[in-house]
Amino acid sequence: MTAPIFRDENISRERMLAITAAHPRVAVFESCILDGGDFSRLDMDGFRFEHCSLAGTNWLAASLEESHWHKCRGGQCDFSSAQLSDSRFDHCDLNNSYWRRATLSSVQFQSCKLTGAHLQEVSGWALEFSECLLVSADLRGLSFRKAQLEGMDFSDADLSGCDFRDAVFTGGSLRNAQTRLTRFEGADLRDADISGLNVMDAKHFRKTVISHRQAAAALAAFGLIVA
Repeated sequence: MTAPIFRDENISRERMLAITAAHPRVAVFESCILDGGDFSRLDMDGFRFEHCSLAGTNWLAASLEESHWHKCRGGQCDFSSAQLSDSRFDHCDLNNSYWRRATLSSVQFQSCKLTGAHLQEVSGWALEFSECLLVSADLRGLSFRKAQLEGMDFSDADLSGCDFRDAVFTGGSLRNAQTRLTRFEGADLRDADISGLNVMDAKHFRKTVISHRQAAAALAAFGLIVA
């Protein structure tokens, strides 16, 4: 089935209801404006959004499984409790967005800006991030266990209770992140900026791999001099 394309439109809730009724699972939106729209609890599985403006949109409890979002801008959009399994977000600007209790199984975030995003209490497995900005984001309790974390910036993020066991960081930053009860056992942090982390808390950093330079910096933070 050929997907209908909606281009350069202002999409309201009423317009979206008509589209979902006529074209379930196949609609494509290009350069559309959805700013401030209420799309809560609608079924939009499989829809594609490309170069769309999503600022302040409400997707509360919407069904958006297998959706694809490319180069969309959605500051303060709300995906709380949305069903997003098997979806993909690439090169999107989703700063200060809300995802609380969203289902994110097998969701991929590639080169996205998620500064200040709220991702606490999300559920799902195989959630993937790559080359994303999560500066000052609230990620409490999120699992990154055994993840390959490439170019991830967690600076000043709240990582309390997160699980980074056996994760491998390629570049990126954990600078000044909050790590209360965060687990790093077996993680490889050699290529990340870990300034401000208390890596001397052995209980949470058993078998964590850091570089000689990082070790010296950590000891210096405690007033010790490595000669």
